[in-house]
Amino acid sequence: MSSSKTNGTLFIVSTPIGNLGDITFRAIETLKSVAMIAAEDTRQTRKLLNHYELSTPMMSYFEHNRFAQIPKIIAKLQSGESVAVVSDAGTPGISDPAYRLIREAIDKEIRVEPIPGASASISALVVSGLPTDRFLFEGFLPPKKGRKARIEKMKNETATIILYESPYRLVKTLSQLEEILGNRPAVVARELTKMFEEIKRGTLSDLISYFSQSKPKGEWVILLGKDHTNVYF
Repeated sequence: MSSSKTNGTLFIVSTPIGNLGDITFRAIETLKSVAMIAAEDTRQTRKLLNHYELSTPMMSYFEHNRFAQIPKIIAKLQSGESVAVVSDAGTPGISDPAYRLIREAIDKEIRVEPIPGASASISALVVSGLPTDRFLFEGFLPPKKGRKARIEKMKNETATIILYESPYRLVKTLSQLEEILGNRPAVVARELTKMFEEIKRGTLSDLISYFSQSKPKGEWVILLGKDHTNVYF
């Protein structure tokens, strides 16, 4: 195996989830200094680079091209050049394909370094009003097979549960959560840090009623609290 001393570094760079001002000085310096940026959505990342007048070369790296792109990124790192990986928004590796690249880099003894910053799940959690001492991140539920079985496993969970969902399945997911887990306290949030930021609090039945009449837009974070008197709004 190659010595990590001759390899470049794979930087896991968090980028804003909406407001372009929510990026760290260190993230900007890292994006400026690396040889290449592996971006989940190059169009989205180009807006960020243009905003901060950065001209670092980019390559596409997302779920459906990862098998072709991982060897190219690893080869660049093994040649001594450093690479930054970014998602379309937030922290890479959280419900996105950066995980696979990180595993491969670790296997090749390449240094992996986090550049922390924004995360939609944590941002939603801290403004939700639900308990934050313990939380469980479930990410996206399976679209079809295994969906209800996954929810069933949450039945006895007392930590705050965090999920991601698309606008097209939001009402369906809220309904299934209520059906299996009962009418728990819940919060949904979208467009966090943006002009049209929206946060709705109540019970699952409250949210189902609201979104049955008001069509949801954008990607959503769903948070579920435990069934306890002090947790309801």
